[in-house]
Amino acid sequence: MKQAAAAAAGGQQYPSPALYLVATPIGNLADLSFRAVHVLERVDAVACEDSRVTGGLLRRLALDKPLLALHEHNERRAAVQVIERLAAGQRVAYASDAGTPAVSDPGAALVAAVVEAGYRVVPVAGPSSVVTALSVAGDSAALGFRFAGFVPSRGAERSKALVAACADAQTQVWFEAPHRVAVLAVELAALAPRRRVTVCRELTKQFETVASMPAGDWPAWLAADAQRLRGEFVIVLHALPAIADEAAAVSDAARATLEMLLSELPVKQAVVLAARITKAPRNALYRLALAQRDAGTPPSP
Repeated sequence: MKQAAAAAAGGQQYPSPALYLVATPIGNLADLSFRAVHVLERVDAVACEDSRVTGGLLRRLALDKPLLALHEHNERRAAVQVIERLAAGQRVAYASDAGTPAVSDPGAALVAAVVEAGYRVVPVAGPSSVVTALSVAGDSAALGFRFAGFVPSRGAERSKALVAACADAQTQVWFEAPHRVAVLAVELAALAPRRRVTVCRELTKQFETVASMPAGDWPAWLAADAQRLRGEFVIVLHALPAIADEAAAVSDAARATLEMLLSELPVKQAVVLAARITKAPRNALYRLALAQRDAGTPPSP
């Protein structure tokens, strides 16, 4: 495999010093790219979320590299060690346990620190559970998407996040733990029974399951087979077609105007003024304002 990787990727530029963000398989080793293999062979050290996981991957590739622990609890401190190696002229890779670093996984703070220190960051593209789930969702009404990460685990924060999600017209991608997925199904069934969801379980693995259905049908689908409650879950909450069409009529300029007004005025007054100024549909502006207020973020273009 290393020979094939060198043949496919060896002619490319591999600057030094540089940090290489290496996407790793989310379940199927065969998804590791030739370029990722070649980069892992060429770097001087590999920073990783879990040395047991990344060490196992390197052993499968017959590679032996120094491993630097860099996870959510020590990311900023460990970034100093990476920068010291870059200062010595080295190439350093970073790999999270699975998928693309800094997408729900650690890596963003490391990248920010490396860039601030004046060093180059090179993305090595590859597997991502978010993009994989979106690709099989068949969400034809999508106007972009929002990646929300893991559903909050409990209490008012969880309720607020799910209410905001169901009020938001756009496509969303969520993660959920297996021991809470049945609860999530019941919650979404109650909040938005007719809204379509695509449930992705164990993506790329032997027992991969992908199923799309109205949210109201999801609890019964899970209950029909105990195996459906096991594994890693990615959930695509589909766009609302009618609202998505309406939202398309809201221009970037109208969204920016609404954002400015919302920072100073109550929702109703901000929407009325934004509609008067921009001529955008008032209903679309109102839905957008409510969704973004509930989510705690300003309207995005």
